[in-house]
Parts: sequence; C-alpha cells; structure tokens
Amino acid sequence: MLDSVERTISLIAPAKINLALHVTGRRDDGYHLLDSLVVFAHIGDKVSVKCAMLDSFEVSGRFGCALPDDETNLVLKARNALRARFPEKGAPVAIHLEKRLPIASGIGGGSSDAAATLRALTALWGIETDELAAIGLTLGADVPMCLYGRPLVARGIGEEIEGIDDFPHLPMVLVNSGVATSTPQVFSALINRDNQSLPGLPKLSRVDEVCAYLGQTDNHLFSAAEKLTPAIGDVMTALRNTDPRLVRMSGSGGTCFAIYGSDQEAETAAAALKRAQPGWFVVATHNGGVDLGPDR
Repeated sequence: MLDSVERTISLIAPAKINLALHVTGRRDDGYHLLDSLVVFAHIGDKVSVKCAMLDSFEVSGRFGCALPDDETNLVLKARNALRARFPEKGAPVAIHLEKRLPIASGIGGGSSDAAATLRALTALWGIETDELAAIGLTLGADVPMCLYGRPLVARGIGEEIEGIDDFPHLPMVLVNSGVATSTPQVFSALINRDNQSLPGLPKLSRVDEVCAYLGQTDNHLFSAAEKLTPAIGDVMTALRNTDPRLVRMSGSGGTCFAIYGSDQEAETAAAALKRAQPGWFVVATHNGGVDLGPDR
C-alpha cells in the first residue's frame, strides 16, 4: 500500500432525488418539518482528497465556475467541522471538487459534496467515528441523508432517517434548464405548511408499483418554486412530452425528473431532450447511488 502522503481518495457525491416531499409543519426555530421519500442517482459530483504541505481547494467541472471556492463552500465547511472535532488528525489536505451537477437545483449537490468530503477525509485521516451524521447535521439538514446514501424516508428536518431495503430499479431522466432556485425563498413562499405525512410505504418491487404509490403523494414545494421560477413549468412540460410513467420536481427545484419503464426508454427520452434543448442539463440515469467507499 502506498504511504498516505501519496494516496488520493476519490468519492462520488450522488445526486439526491426527492421522489416525494411533504411539508408537515414548522418548528419554532423556523426549520420546516418534512416527510420525504429519497433515492440517490447513479451520477454525481466527484470529491478527491490527498495529503499536502498546505491546505488547498480547487473546483472544476461543467458547473464549477458558478461555485464559490472560499470558506463558504460546504466542502470546506465539512473539512473544517471534521478538523475541529478531531484536531489531532486534521493534517493539511488538497481537495478537488469536480462539479458535474447544477448549482441550487434541488438535488442536494452541496450537501452530497459535504457528505463525500466527510467520508473521504475520515478515510484519509484514519478517523473511526459514529459521529459523522451529527457533524453533518451542523452543516445542513440534508447532509445526514446524503451520508446514508441509500433509499430512505427522511422525517423531522431531515435528520430522522429510515432506510428502505430492496427498492426497485427506476430508470430516470434528470433535467434542469439552468435557472437556479433559492431554497429559503421557496420555503418562504409556501402557503400551506401543515400537510399530511406520506402514506405508509408498502413493499415495492416494480416501477409501476412505485409510480402508483407516488401518485398518492406530492412535492409540496412545487407550486412555490414554479411561481418563483416559471421555467420549471417548461421543464415539466418537456418531460411529459417524452411519454414517461411519472414527472415531478425534486426538492426545492429546479431539477425535475421523469421515471420510465426501461433504461432504453430513458436514454431515448434524454437524447430527444438534448436535441431540443442543447443548453439544458439533461442526463439519463437510475437510482441506486454509487459506491460510498473510498477508492484510489
């Protein structure tokens, strides 16, 4: 094995897809209570870390130019939080973020980047801990579920996680028109904050069963997001025109997803959308996430 000084650990930070998102209340501190069915896509950003003489941070990728590379970035906030908890372990590191996912797009990019950074640095620094979810929660409500990285139902502000075993394969297309949405503004624009929780989750084994269940659910942020960002409606219409099983917005927008009956149908739909809208972010993928273990 190579010495740790020469070792680079790279992790994919998968896109988080809210298949359903119910807003069920609001706490006194302003945080909204949620009930959300979440899966992780087989695509994402890439975080790489290695030991260095001095700390450094580099951002690249299609969407890297739109992202701050200073201490406001969640990647560096994750590094700093882990180092503060384990100061004896936090040697200088060079971190590289390849930003493949759109910014402020409702698919948990920043939170997933932070989660991948925490995992990569614990491996690099030789930290064994069961506190990552607690550390992650200080960075953002979505970080604990991104650390989990598998199909789940998230409740509370996102920190109450119930894993789901044997979730079906869902062929999907993700589309974002390039218009960022502000999560705080979307929540502020909500009219109703006291909705019903998700219906009980039955055993799901096929795409049609998932879509039938999702037909009983909603994304309660959609109306507010579309009002603030009308382009989301254009994305939804474009996806509906590809004959999917179901179309919905993820998170607070503006990325929308469609579910198809097969991977080939998803690939065909993505190709048509790319031809029609070459400036949009369009990708055919599926749920299942990616390997969360470190690689070299």
